[in-house]
Amino acid sequence: MRTFFQRPFIGALLLGVVFLSRISAFAQVPAATGVPIPKWKLLPVTAASVPFLSSDRNLAPVDLAKAGYVEEEFIVGGFANVYEWQSDGSVSVKTPNAPYATRILVRRPANASRFSGNVIVEILHSARRFDWPMMWGYSHDYFLEKGDAWVGITNPNAAAGLKTFNPARYSEVSFANPSREGCTPNAARSETEEGLRWDAISQVAALLKSTVADRLLNALRVEAVFLTMQGGELQTYINAIHPLATLANGKPAYDGYLLKSPAAPVRISQCATAPPANDPRRTIRKTNVPVISVVAQGEVVDAIPFRRPDSDAADDKFRLYEIAGSGHIDKAAYAGFPLFADQTAAVGSAQGTPEWPFNVTCDPPVPLMAVPMMTHAFDAAFASLEEWVRKGIPAPRADRIQTSPGSPATVVTDNLGHAMGGVRSTYVDVPAAKLATNSPGPGVCREMGRETPFDKVQFTSEYPSSGAYTEKVAQVADRLVKARWLTESDAKKIKQEAQARISK
Repeated sequence: MRTFFQRPFIGALLLGVVFLSRISAFAQVPAATGVPIPKWKLLPVTAASVPFLSSDRNLAPVDLAKAGYVEEEFIVGGFANVYEWQSDGSVSVKTPNAPYATRILVRRPANASRFSGNVIVEILHSARRFDWPMMWGYSHDYFLEKGDAWVGITNPNAAAGLKTFNPARYSEVSFANPSREGCTPNAARSETEEGLRWDAISQVAALLKSTVADRLLNALRVEAVFLTMQGGELQTYINAIHPLATLANGKPAYDGYLLKSPAAPVRISQCATAPPANDPRRTIRKTNVPVISVVAQGEVVDAIPFRRPDSDAADDKFRLYEIAGSGHIDKAAYAGFPLFADQTAAVGSAQGTPEWPFNVTCDPPVPLMAVPMMTHAFDAAFASLEEWVRKGIPAPRADRIQTSPGSPATVVTDNLGHAMGGVRSTYVDVPAAKLATNSPGPGVCREMGRETPFDKVQFTSEYPSSGAYTEKVAQVADRLVKARWLTESDAKKIKQEAQARISK
């Protein structure tokens, strides 16, 4: 079968119900200097061929049409370098100009007048070998309300799952290893080179920002492109690749970054090793675009080695937000999870059940945490990131969560177990439940938060009247909005939630 790079390709833009075609030459669209603009083509949707991860095939389906959005899927391909990354932070090219082709999933306003100018690009999480849009799960309501476009990029680790899910649809997806040798003498040669992803990620931004004819977002005026993810890939990209990812106009490929739970950066290529403990590459480097890192209370102890000061310097724009009361992961992260039938079709199995997507249970069993603290934190962080980039208004600074000295450190908490310090919320400052950031049991239970609502006696002792509770929630929510820790939309939802609680 001929590949994406062995034939001219036909790309199609859907305008109403009419498909317009164009033919591209073998080479990428030329850029005078800087990150090249890759080729792309639309993958049409039919009754027998649908995108993996389409919004109507998620655990929590989203009616994009009702929100005034459309969803499109594209193959994006070009030529990428494989890099080497030294402990002093220097980066060099190991293998140049190897072909790659990935897929991107695009969710954008159908009407250009609804578009905010912002594109949120998410490196899709692939820990389970299929695409998982964790950040979409947290903040999709915010994106849709704002009119942002969202783009998910497939990681090499999920490419095989796509090809198994629909071999014909994804036949051209490829991160083929350009090296003819294994990583060590006598070692088997890997067929996939994960190091090709870095330039692919940069080139997606170049494509989104390009002004070439019939560009991918031709009808939309793109003002800023942000990169986000849960996982160490984003930290590797910021520390190693961002300085290299400059467009032809001299500007960075990405205008800002939002990280969930800074983790150890991953290896730069399949034959490299990840930076070890105490390696300076494990801390987020000085960066000339804003970087906001969001860490849950349940992640703080593990993330202490990655803590670094906030900064407003032109070459070091950084904020760290530690969210009091929140666990590592909650129900919102799974909102964009693919249907279990699609998971099985992609990788042969699915863990647990849709209500508890894990192979282990906690003791006693707990539901996925539904308190939306992290959603509210991410929504506010995205809003601050946009203002920092587009208006030059620095993001607010937050106190760190308090931790005790010693090894291992522990989080200093109040009598309910909620952290002292950090970014606050109505859920910890006007509590109606005890929030734990972990649960007893094996494996992932350490990462699972749980909620124990106050009983009637405890609630009434804390709030003598229903009005006392709702009034205090409203006061704290308004204060958080003013301080930019909460969006007005989320504050409205919190007030409605408080009213519903006392109406039961």
